[in-house]
Amino acid sequence: MATSGSWSPDKSAELYNLHGWGDPYFRSGPDGLLRVTPEGEDGPSVALTEVVDMARGRGMSLPLLIRFDGILGSRLRCLTDAFGKAAEEHGYAGRYRPVYPIKVNQQRSVVEGLLEAGRDVGLGLEVGSKPELLAVVALLERPSLMVCNGYKDESYIEGAVLATRLGHEVVVVIEKPSEIETIRRVVEREGRDACPFLGLRSRLVARGAGRWESSAGDRAKFGLSATQLVEAVAWLRDVDLLERVRLLHFHIGSQITAIRPWKEALKEASRMFVELRRMGCPLDLLDVGGGLAVDYDGSSTNFVSSRNYTEQEYANDVVWTVQDACRKAEQPVPDIVTETGRALVAHHSLMVVEVTGCSRLSRDGVVDDVGEDEADIVTAFRDNLERMAQKTVLECYHDALSLRDELLQRFKLGLVDLPTRALCENLFFATCDRAAKVAAQLDYVPEDLEGLHERIADIYFCNFSVFQSAPDHWAIRQIFPVMPIHRLDEEPTARAVLGDMTCDSDGRIDRFADLRDVKNVLEVHPLRDGERYMLGIFLVGAYQETLGDLHNLFGDTDTVHVGFDAAGRPTFEHALHGEPVSKVLGYVGYDQAWLGARYDAALDRLVVSGELTSEDAAAIRQDLRHGLADNTYLTERSVRSVRADDLAEIEDDEPDDAAPAAGGAAADAPAREAASGSSGSAGRG
Repeated sequence: MATSGSWSPDKSAELYNLHGWGDPYFRSGPDGLLRVTPEGEDGPSVALTEVVDMARGRGMSLPLLIRFDGILGSRLRCLTDAFGKAAEEHGYAGRYRPVYPIKVNQQRSVVEGLLEAGRDVGLGLEVGSKPELLAVVALLERPSLMVCNGYKDESYIEGAVLATRLGHEVVVVIEKPSEIETIRRVVEREGRDACPFLGLRSRLVARGAGRWESSAGDRAKFGLSATQLVEAVAWLRDVDLLERVRLLHFHIGSQITAIRPWKEALKEASRMFVELRRMGCPLDLLDVGGGLAVDYDGSSTNFVSSRNYTEQEYANDVVWTVQDACRKAEQPVPDIVTETGRALVAHHSLMVVEVTGCSRLSRDGVVDDVGEDEADIVTAFRDNLERMAQKTVLECYHDALSLRDELLQRFKLGLVDLPTRALCENLFFATCDRAAKVAAQLDYVPEDLEGLHERIADIYFCNFSVFQSAPDHWAIRQIFPVMPIHRLDEEPTARAVLGDMTCDSDGRIDRFADLRDVKNVLEVHPLRDGERYMLGIFLVGAYQETLGDLHNLFGDTDTVHVGFDAAGRPTFEHALHGEPVSKVLGYVGYDQAWLGARYDAALDRLVVSGELTSEDAAAIRQDLRHGLADNTYLTERSVRSVRADDLAEIEDDEPDDAAPAAGGAAADAPAREAASGSSGSAGRG
């Protein structure tokens, strides 16, 4: 195993807290490569660099979204095993019935992977809108539990009736009192034999912990207060629907970071459950909603990107609290339903990006080249740098700041030329860099030197869009684990923030997972000429794809689903090419017919004027069509070498005449725009 000095892959794992957020799925191999073990330590594994090479062999490119369906199954088993152990320990007689809320990741392949993994445990699905309901009706191949949340109109209820007629166990959760009348009208029209089951959502006083704690409490957007619950029971009795009420639901927010709010909410909800039973509601399901958090930074703390409890502790508290309330009320225990989404899908998806360049504040080697007849201010910078030591580090740093101020004044007065200014600035940043390294060795770091390494960090430019692939980092400052996927046997001696390809100063990742705090720089390796340096952005499986937007019209990336054959070799179960330029342009109204007509008109004018020959115009037209078929991200290939099937798709989309086609690429825009919302929603599960 090659190492850099005393450095090793284990030290890299410790540096990036890989065991904190990555166990049991990610580990550093002895060859310095990051490996993925979807089934845990005893299962097959693959190096991420091997997955990238396999994808490139299929004509795909970075950035690359990689999904491991095996992790989906592992996450579901982790949750069901936790509830199984809790039920066995406490002698709980009710069933555990997991439900996946598809809003967390609606990609069909993801939902299908979960349904396949959950076939033996009867995984159900939760929807919050009419489109999601219709998607789930098509996805479910066997009778399943379907929970319908969200605000509802008659067509939503009619969809639930349709799902009921197809044999599914559909529960329509009443979010506000007026929905009772809507349900009554539909039931009277469609017939009571097709009436779905009903649920009541309680607006608890107990609040969650973390960024979405406002999902519960008196001012919460969803749910019925205690008064409204009493009124709803009376109303349902009056319209002869009370016997259809089977479920009580509550939700105290997404990413609940602490266990104590869970305990308080469960106590309140369990009491609500037994009291509603005493009022005549034939409840047999208690839905504790979503909120099971993901430890994004691996710190196991009550931080917004972490959690201070385990799945087992969570399951134990749910089971014990519900059983205790029912025992005291001398009532049978209900089946327990969870709407866990984030904790099921976050781990299975990661993004691999390539560093395309680096911006440094100083250049190595330049400061060592002493020229003849250097200006006195250059000599002053050099002397100040050379005398730096632990005892003089603060003084030298202050002197460097003063010299830089003097340099700028001289430059503005015309007393210093541009090359001299450039050399002095390199010496200044070399002084800062050395001061940061010396300060790191001190027992006490002076205040002026704290965070100095962050202020002089490099910018590593990466071929991806934060707004498309990790929008929560931009919108709510969510921390996602980031680390190199190779060279883990070498010490990362550089410090950097990551800049994306968008023309936006917010298009950067500058908050990184750390065991004790949030890091504002990432330890990375110096770039080598001719080497592809690749980083992984992990735990992006929840919300990021649906919330991703089209900033600068960067679209979906290439995507692969990785599985393993019987011999443990990695295979691609799905390989999906990202959106070509033409499709992304269609989302914002630039459909194929319009683009083609505009290109043709411009070329025809130039041919008529004699500025282009017909042959040249035809070649340019072909290049434009190749450009429309190309990937929206930076690629190594020329636009003339785009994949033949992408170009064929462009040709198929073009109508015979120049008139805008009805539908076409532009017709997809509303669907994409609907999925491009802000990621600051307070009600995510």
